[in-house]
Amino acid sequence: MSVLRFLDRQTVRALDRSFLRRIARALLEELLGRKRYELGVHLVGALEMAALNERFLKHQGSTDVITFNHGEGAGADMLHGEIFICVDEAVIQARRFRVSWQAEAVRYLVHGLLHMEGCDDAEPGTRRAMKRRENKLLKELSRRFDFGKLRRHKRTAGSDERR
Repeated sequence: MSVLRFLDRQTVRALDRSFLRRIARALLEELLGRKRYELGVHLVGALEMAALNERFLKHQGSTDVITFNHGEGAGADMLHGEIFICVDEAVIQARRFRVSWQAEAVRYLVHGLLHMEGCDDAEPGTRRAMKRRENKLLKELSRRFDFGKLRRHKRTAGSDERR
């Protein structure tokens, strides 16, 4: 059984969670070959991300993405965890790298899932390998999906879940 939950607690950009779910499922099932997962994706603002970053990682300030892998040691065939994506950071970094905030948010989703798969970016060599894989997956997703469609013109709050 696979569960994918999205919770949107940020107010910076309205986004289409159902479209993001389609992207996440394609990434998980088609590109990463994962059939069993229980994943929560939290879309948060900078203040919440800064609090998480300080509480759990002992770093000050906001960051782009934080991953909690709850399935370490539970079996390689099952992904279980949470990914926190800071939409404020996606907007800021998108300007810096001259990409859309939607593409940057999808990059954070890919990055978080790669961490759950065991990729590490703590050292320069592993960081380069992870970045190459991240770029490859993002490129393939951009061929399949128009990331601009993540933008929603009317904001709806709350969470949703689909099995």
